[in-house]
Amino acid sequence: MGDVEVQRVRRFNREVAQRIGALTDHFLGRSRPMGEARVLWEIGPEGTEVRALRARLALDSGYMSRVLRSLQHQGLISVGASPDDRRVHRVELTEAGQAERAELDRRSDEVALTILEPLGESQRTRLIAAMAEVERLLDASNVRFVVEAPSSTDARWCLEQYFAELNARFDTGFDPSRSISADAHELTPPAGALLIARIHARPVGCGAIKFHAGSPAEVKRMWVAPEARGIGLGRRLLQELERLARDEGVDVLRLETNGSLSEAIALYRSSGFREIPAFNDEPYAHHWFEKRLSEPGRASTM
Repeated sequence: MGDVEVQRVRRFNREVAQRIGALTDHFLGRSRPMGEARVLWEIGPEGTEVRALRARLALDSGYMSRVLRSLQHQGLISVGASPDDRRVHRVELTEAGQAERAELDRRSDEVALTILEPLGESQRTRLIAAMAEVERLLDASNVRFVVEAPSSTDARWCLEQYFAELNARFDTGFDPSRSISADAHELTPPAGALLIARIHARPVGCGAIKFHAGSPAEVKRMWVAPEARGIGLGRRLLQELERLARDEGVDVLRLETNGSLSEAIALYRSSGFREIPAFNDEPYAHHWFEKRLSEPGRASTM
């Protein structure tokens, strides 16, 4: 990555920061900096748990505490224990906070109009399209991968979405009990691993691997949320699974897939997997693939 690219990103960041008023302690003409205004807006009309708010904005606990104390002092929020779990803190907007959030919305619209109005129609169209593309690419750069217990809330949610999509797309539907197993204990180290992909703390995909001593490992449960497709997330998930396999000394990765999953088939082929004869009796599979991760003859630690 060259210095020209880095400098171009920095120049873009400076321009946006100045244009939206991030450099002043009176963001949008109000008596608070942008950080406080953003937190106030993110709390939303329904309120939220403090831990969820902090994760969504990627703020450390010390900074978040200072911002919440300031907003509380201004009479804009209230912080208390969640009725569902007294150990969890919940933040909600007061009546004054609701009014201030509405005013922030109005002023944010005005700033957007000052950017759009000087442009011609074709320029506005180009700018909006460019902004949408930048947003998607920033999402791609914000993806984080974590090996996680299959019993976690996010892991269970991803797997539920995965099963639901297969059931909708397969001609015969999908019943996990009929498929070759990839149960929680099989996806927990050292037997295997489940990888969760997140953008701004929100789960947007998963992929798993099953290890077999002396035999090829298997890729399982590959899924990407519809709203996160088109940014290369599936390929990066697969690459992360390959990295995990290499770290465990795996020489060969295998997987099977259904013929209706054309996007997945294209991904596997373009990622270096080659189609091979069936290596198991998976009832929902039409294609079986294999990829060698090491040169033939290299010693494996498995």
